Amino acid sequence: MHAIIRTGGKQYRVKEGDYLNIEKLDDAEKGSAVVFDDVLSVGDGEKIKIGTPVVSGAKVNAKVVATGKSKKVMVFKKKRRKGYMVKRGHRQHFTRVQITGISG
Repeated sequence: MHAIIRTGGKQYRVKEGDYLNIEKLDDAEKGSAVVFDDVLSVGDGEKIKIGTPVVSGAKVNAKVVATGKSKKVMVFKKKRRKGYMVKRGHRQHFTRVQITGISG
C-alpha cells in the first residue's frame, strides 16, 4: 500500500517502512509519533483513492527517527564593477521519519 502526503509545502510518495527527510517539524522529538492528515491519494496497485483535494479519513502514521541539518549550500552574490561580493552558507533543518502505517 502506498500514499501521497503533503507536508512542508512538498508532496511525497510513501509506503510502510520508508525513511523520509522532510521539512523540520517544530514539536517533534526523537522517538515520538507523528500523524499526517494531508493525504492526497491512497492505493495498493489496482484500487486507488484520489482525494479532492484530500482523502477523507485517511492517515499516515510515522515515527521520528532523527533531526538534523542538510549539506551546506553556498549563496554568492556579486555586482560587477562595484566591488560588491557577499558569500554566505545555508544549512536547511530537517526531520527524518519512518513510515509505520497507512490507513484509509
